[in-house]
Order: sequence, then C-alpha cells, then structure tokens
Amino acid sequence: MFYLEKIIAIIENREYQDAINILAQNLQEQGITFHCFWMDEGGLSLVKPEHLAGKACLWMTDVSELNNVLWEESHPVLAFLHERNRNQDFSNAKYACEKPWELDAIYMDRVYRRYHRIPWGILDTERCFVRETTPEDAEAFYEIYSEPSITRYTEGLFPQIEQERQYINDYIDKVYSFYDFGVWTILKKDTGEIIGRAGFSYREGFEDAEIGYVIGQPWQRQGYAEEVCRAILEYGKQELEFERVLAFIRPENKASLALSRKLGMQPAREAVIAGQRHLCFQLDL
Repeated sequence: MFYLEKIIAIIENREYQDAINILAQNLQEQGITFHCFWMDEGGLSLVKPEHLAGKACLWMTDVSELNNVLWEESHPVLAFLHERNRNQDFSNAKYACEKPWELDAIYMDRVYRRYHRIPWGILDTERCFVRETTPEDAEAFYEIYSEPSITRYTEGLFPQIEQERQYINDYIDKVYSFYDFGVWTILKKDTGEIIGRAGFSYREGFEDAEIGYVIGQPWQRQGYAEEVCRAILEYGKQELEFERVLAFIRPENKASLALSRKLGMQPAREAVIAGQRHLCFQLDL
C-alpha cells in the first residue's frame, strides 16, 4: 500500500524533459498521479487547488530557491540534481536524485513517508512483518526487556520510557534517514504484536555492518530469530548491496552461537567490546 498519492514537479531545465516523462509514466503505471509544470511556462503559478487536493503529495524540483521555500514550509520535497544546477544551493534538500528515470513508486513513497515520519515496511516472512521502529513501540519493548535474560547479552533500555521514545525519535532522524537501514521492529503477522527487534548497525572500528536481534521470551525457541535473520540477510544482500555481514557474540551465548552457524556465518576473529570478550562471525553474501 502506498501512502503517497501524487507528485507535483516544478522543473526549470527542459533538457531533462524525456527523463521526467519516463518517471511520470513509471509512476502513473504504479498508481501515483504525476503533474509536471515547467518554469518557462509559469512554474508554480500553474499549480491549481485541484492539483493540491488531499495531503498525500510529494514535490519535486530542480530549482534550489523553490526547494528551500518548500522545505521551510514543511512540504516534502525531492530535489532533482543535474549538470545545469550544480552551482545552486541544495543544502536544505533532505532527499535528492540524479537519475529520475530509475525511480519507482516504492522509492517515492518512502521519501514521502520519511518526511511524515511514517515507518517504512522493510520485509515480510512467513510469520512476521519487519518495519521501522516508532516511538509508540517503546511500551512493548519495555515488556520484552523486563525479562532479565534479555539483557544478559545485550544493552538494556533507558530508565524512563520518555527517554527511550526520544532516543527512537533521534534514531529515526540520524540513522534511518542517513543509512536507510538500522535496527527494526518485528511484529507477528497473525496477532500484530511486537515480538522483538532485528536489523543492521555499524560498530566503531569495523567497516562491515553487524546483524543483531532480540526476540521476546514468550516467542523464543519457535524459530522466529532464524526466520527473520535469514530474511534480513537476504535484504542486506539484495537491497543494501552488502558484501559481508558480521555478528559479535559472547562465547557463553550458546543460542546465538548456534543461530549464527545455522545462518552460515563463520568465526573470523575475536574482539573485546565494552570489556567483554566476543567472537566475531562473518558471512560473505
């Protein structure tokens, strides 16, 4: 399901008209309405109320001044960068593209969601749905982390739930928005309940991303960790184009050691993290 319904493009350079037409056709075939207006014909002045009807609209422009105005007025906007506008200031652009003919409705919808803080759906497995974390997930996390065994091998949450919610908000802005990945929330499909977290992160001193997971105690030993981690590794390969993924595991964490081997990961080295000895596993994708 797309949250985005329409795109309004205000384009200055007609040299890229063919590229814009390809984008328009691609999006319209996927159910997204596309309106394009050219600056030499009047640009923004041609946009009518009927074009703006509804709220699910993403703007697109190759004019930095217009990009800045839209950004300052809190409108979601995608900057189109090309050789003709390299000297313009697009420093306010939160998202930008250089090859619009390669874009699709999924990408455009994700840009729209990011501006409106609507979590991205990441992937489905047979029994689970993985999406970006929201501040509203914090309550379920506190229930999961209240089981002492959960924090035996992983960091806990903040003492106060409002601190955790603020951390999640900052994580959305600084991690999801920068990397387009991170640690996500796992939901059980048949009930919609949150059963854990899993995803990728970077650890200081290592170039490759690390996979990590937490499954709540009521859902352990039912194959959820393996099911979700397999899908996440495939996502890392296909969507994020990772070539290698790491996992750092305490030697006494028998369950995670067994899972890493099931996933095809191999022990590569040892590392001391926060004063604790860890085995570093790796998987070449």
